[in-house]
Amino acid sequence: MPPVLERPIENQTNNGSPVLEPVYCFPDSLRDVHTHYCPGCTHGTIHRLVAEVIDELGIRERTLMVAPVGCAVFAYEYFNLDSCEAAHGRAPAMATGLKRVLPDQIVFTYQGDGDLASIGTNEIIHAAARGEKITVIFVNNAVYGMTGGQMAPTSLPGQVTSSSPAGRNPAIQGHPIHIPEMLAGMPGVAYAVRRSVHSVAEIRKTKKAIRQAFQTQLDGLGLSIVEILSSCPTNWRMDPAGALDFIRDQMVPVFPLGDFKVIG
Repeated sequence: MPPVLERPIENQTNNGSPVLEPVYCFPDSLRDVHTHYCPGCTHGTIHRLVAEVIDELGIRERTLMVAPVGCAVFAYEYFNLDSCEAAHGRAPAMATGLKRVLPDQIVFTYQGDGDLASIGTNEIIHAAARGEKITVIFVNNAVYGMTGGQMAPTSLPGQVTSSSPAGRNPAIQGHPIHIPEMLAGMPGVAYAVRRSVHSVAEIRKTKKAIRQAFQTQLDGLGLSIVEILSSCPTNWRMDPAGALDFIRDQMVPVFPLGDFKVIG
């Protein structure tokens, strides 16, 4: 049985035992299994938020997930819903095919910054230009997490990675790519925002944004994307708490949180 957290309430049974009121249940849209993520990685938090939104909207039986290549490559093992695996960077293309063939289904991609903002940049841009009615969950941890911590398209100026040991130099390696801002100017995009999971308050805001992104698809308004700033303690060489502080203090100034386009 999935875990249920409970708290006592004032009413008691005849034998004097407190009645327990559920305050949290494991989402139906997640499998109760161990994940492969590193300690402190916030992919697990984001998985839970997506699953809770799907449950609350009552769309699990008609939802299709397209998993990426990257740290979340096994996401199809963790979500309890119909899923498939795309080639590296091609999740928007696969999602496009699924949505066009099965227009009544809710289709979303779950992608990292290397998958979406590097090898898959052309795919997300053209899906946005076509106004594909899909939802994109874009997890940005500013590094290639699965392959050894190399510099990513979203790595910060000055950020030290395994392939930029002197720090990212924008004059040589370019500036970080800002995906939601770039896509917001396209007529086919209905919802483009950036959120984070570095604090409880931001996690709550992120869940609301994910819900709005799925609602945008349900309303048939166009492509919806939520970029989520996430931590990578292993490749950042930090403890989990320090990694959350890094998001707040270093990533947010470069990738400001906010809404860049909201239709509906």
